[in-house]
Amino acid sequence: MKRRAFLAAAGAASTAGLAAMTAPTATRAQTPARPVAPGTATRRTILAIGAHYDDCPFGIPGILLQALARGHRVVILSMIGDYTNWKPVRGRGPALVEGTERINADVGVESRFMPWASGRLQATEAHRRAVAEVVADVRPDDAFMLWSRDQHPDHEVASDLARSALHLGDRVLADPFAPFVTPRRTYFYDNGPRHTVGFVPDTFVDVTPEWPRAIAWLGRLMAVTRDAAYTDGALDGAQRLKESLARYRGATCGVTYAEALSAANAYPQSLY
Repeated sequence: MKRRAFLAAAGAASTAGLAAMTAPTATRAQTPARPVAPGTATRRTILAIGAHYDDCPFGIPGILLQALARGHRVVILSMIGDYTNWKPVRGRGPALVEGTERINADVGVESRFMPWASGRLQATEAHRRAVAEVVADVRPDDAFMLWSRDQHPDHEVASDLARSALHLGDRVLADPFAPFVTPRRTYFYDNGPRHTVGFVPDTFVDVTPEWPRAIAWLGRLMAVTRDAAYTDGALDGAQRLKESLARYRGATCGVTYAEALSAANAYPQSLY
């Protein structure tokens, strides 16, 4: 938790569409709808799911910024919304959530938080239903979730809950016949070498044009974590780690900065 396109495979010219039991509900911070960018046929809804407030802005900030630039709606769901037991922000848990919502809104992203604390995220029916209710409400066309093997237990549970909610969510809702949209495409993303285990990407996205804004987004969140002012260009540990990873992914596919994904299923690609 410390550091913390659309999709184009390298050389692909296509722009793949990124895709009554009482249970806790997610809080939300929404931003105004953006117009569809010229040349974009349909405004899509993108749902990115992480365990913590910084998982998505660390893992796939460039991809999410690309989606926003094309006029699509982007929603980030963070399953950990209670930081009262996290020592780096002792006494400032609510301020961390509020600061994250504010920074994400500045970028153009909607924020949603579940009410759970770190270490208390559980792969239970109640938690699955709560996450599925968010998916049913957001109605994502495309989705991103954490890779399933990770050294952080919160990440592994979050991946399990996300996968169930995205693809089997209607079956755990209080009303299994209520309207429910299964994402057209779902991708796993990794959370860096200090967390992710055994991640082998099959999709690379060039985020070089978005890089300055992507690394600044992460830096602003890290500044809120430290309760400090953000200084543009002065990279902290999380930013340096992300830069190393993005450069490595970029070298893999022949660009300066890239983010890598693993498709949850096999999807056809149009090469020309």
